[in-house]
Amino acid sequence: MLDYNALLAVIREGSFDGAARKLNITASAVSQRVRGYEDRLGALLIIRGQPCRPTDLGQVLVTHLDRVHLLEAEIPHLSLASGLLSPPEITLRIAVNADSLATWFPGAISRFAKEAGICLDLLVEDETCTADRLRSGEVIAAVTAQTEPVPGCRFVQLGTMPYVACATPDFIARYFSNGGTANEFQDAPCICFNRDDGLEARWLYALHKTVLSQRIHYIPSTQGFLDFTLNSVGWGVQPLALVDKYLSQGNLIEIIPGHRLAVDLYWVIPRVKSKLLSDLTLHLKNECALHSC
Repeated sequence: MLDYNALLAVIREGSFDGAARKLNITASAVSQRVRGYEDRLGALLIIRGQPCRPTDLGQVLVTHLDRVHLLEAEIPHLSLASGLLSPPEITLRIAVNADSLATWFPGAISRFAKEAGICLDLLVEDETCTADRLRSGEVIAAVTAQTEPVPGCRFVQLGTMPYVACATPDFIARYFSNGGTANEFQDAPCICFNRDDGLEARWLYALHKTVLSQRIHYIPSTQGFLDFTLNSVGWGVQPLALVDKYLSQGNLIEIIPGHRLAVDLYWVIPRVKSKLLSDLTLHLKNECALHSC
């Protein structure tokens, strides 16, 4: 059986030099090991570049390794000599949407990470794309709003994240003096997280059965999105947990009071027997129930 840790290190670190530092060996040794894997398998595993990326076969092996490491974490608990065994170093690679990362997720997972002694490797995506990262094998778990099945995985509902469409008083006075009509929304600049962000379109279609204006700013940062909104650049749909204080202070105003968007969030994990993942799943469900995320 081959030891694929050099392959995993190159993919995770993005380069042979980074893998060498991670493994405390030379970059030449890393390269020789990866070439040895490829010679044995008769196929390329890494697309060399900046950064290095896995081929389809390389990604399959990396995904397999991630799951093997999870299973290895169970050994100290199952062995009669558990007191003599050092717990393995585990890094959980998780896809999480930017809004969750800016609101409830850090508090929910931090205590678990400290108590379990694990490291986190977070990949940030739009909530409609995080499950795609799980399908591709890039992550071991995901927080997502998608409900399409992921082969070999199960969905656990975490809770619902409420969103509000808001803007500054100056912006509303300039663009929504008639209360937010369909025509006014066609003239008002909108802010979206990226081109996969469908929240503003969903909110507006539910209100007026119309599409977004062509005047769109793409701001791929939750904090940047908020800052641009506070600077009257456009209107946008924001997590209530993030803007509640600004609404209370009058810095932002809900454009159509009471017309809100509820986004169901799910935790998606592989169907493997892992005490670590089971404990984390229960922890996240409890935290979300406490904080109404």
